[in-house]
Parts: sequence; C-alpha cells; structure tokens
Amino acid sequence: MTDKKVAVITGAGSGVGKAVAQALLEAGFHVVLAGRRAELLEQVKTEAQTLHGKGDRVHCVPTDVSDPEAVAALFASAVATFGRVDLLFNNAGRGNPPGSFIDWTPQQWREVVDVNLNGMFYCLQQAFKVMRDQSPQGGRIINNGSISAHAPRPNSIAYTATKHAVMGLTKTAALDGRQYNIAVGQIDIGNAMTDLASRMSKGVPQANGEIAVEPMIDAAVVGQSVLYMASLPLEANVLFHTVMATKMPFVGRG
Repeated sequence: MTDKKVAVITGAGSGVGKAVAQALLEAGFHVVLAGRRAELLEQVKTEAQTLHGKGDRVHCVPTDVSDPEAVAALFASAVATFGRVDLLFNNAGRGNPPGSFIDWTPQQWREVVDVNLNGMFYCLQQAFKVMRDQSPQGGRIINNGSISAHAPRPNSIAYTATKHAVMGLTKTAALDGRQYNIAVGQIDIGNAMTDLASRMSKGVPQANGEIAVEPMIDAAVVGQSVLYMASLPLEANVLFHTVMATKMPFVGRG
C-alpha cells in the first residue's frame, strides 16, 4: 500500500486544468500535466517549483488527446514516472467554431468532436486499463462536463452536443468501473474565468437574443471543487457536481 497519490490532468497548461493542478499539488498529489503546448506545461511546473518547491512532483507530457497513440503514451509515461495513476481529471476541450453551424465545414465539426468526445474517451479508456491492472486496484476519474450538458447557449451546437455525450460517458463508465473499484464522476462548470470563457465577462448572446455580461468565478474555485471530489474514499462518488457563478443565467428563464 502506498500513500502517494498520482493525478493525470489533461488540458493542464492553462485555465481550469492549471487551477486543478495547483490545488492537487497543494494537497500532496504528484501530477502529470498533459496538453498540446509544451511551453505552457513547463510554465506550470516552474511555478510549482518557484512558489511551493514542488516541481519534483510534476511531470509534463505534451499530448494531443485526439490522437489515441499519444494518449496511450501519456499514461505509459505517467506509470513509468510515478508508478500508478489514482486520478484522471479528463479536462481537455475546445469551443465552437466561429459563426453559425449552418456555415461550418465537416472538418470544423469533427475537430470539436475529436477533442471533446473522442479525446475524452481515449483518456477514459487508458485510465481504466491502468487502474484495473495496478495494485492496489482502482482509482477515480472526473470528467469535465459543462452547464451546456444541461442547457445550451445560442450557436453552441458542437460544444453542447459533445458535452451531452460526456454525460453518457460518465454514467456508463461509472457503472462499468464498479468491478474494478473505479469511481467516475463529472463536474459541470458555469462561467469560470478562463481564456475559453472570458468572453462571458464582455457580453454574450442570451436565449432571448439580447447581449449580456455574465458573472464569473475564479478558476481556483473549480480547483477546490475537483480536490473535494478527489479527496473522497473510493467507496463514495460524486456522480455530478455543478459549480457556477451564483448569479449566472442558468436556473431561470429568459
């Protein structure tokens, strides 16, 4: 039995992924940072070393999650470096192409699906293999869903469709993980301040056609939410967790 906890975080170079990495490091995790841009991953590692002296607990693996071979290499590297994987924060994602979907090319649609759905599946699959075969067996997977998994925004059909699909991945994997002591849950985030969501603070289309500025929350709040989910014993699972700006337009009409 080991007290060392190892987390793999995709989309870890910025935004929510970076915030989660920082929260997990503070809690004592070893973290494997995955993302497309190596320089951003290295910046997160440098900050961990400079601010907290914890750079030795960070391993960077540049990864395109839409490439199944790259994802397999990511998990192999995680195990080779730290010995096991206790947590996957399945976070990497991208937004919609610009403009109306009526004018999108098939390639633009596929690019969103390849990252938000296929990439999440590849990571889920590899995490299952590692967690099934390691000793002690098991682990936890937290998929990054979205408020869009419950209610769409205008002109968000690719992003929203993939996040609905992520909900299906979460529910099915939670069921299939039981025999391997793998707990699978989902966090649905509303308006965390990241590069992807920063436009909310400048005004975005509403369901009634108006443009409105929306309240935001610090990404560090999401980091603490993921840490809470990750801190539970494996016999307990948060299946769905919503963290959102209190005053954002989600639970009302308009």
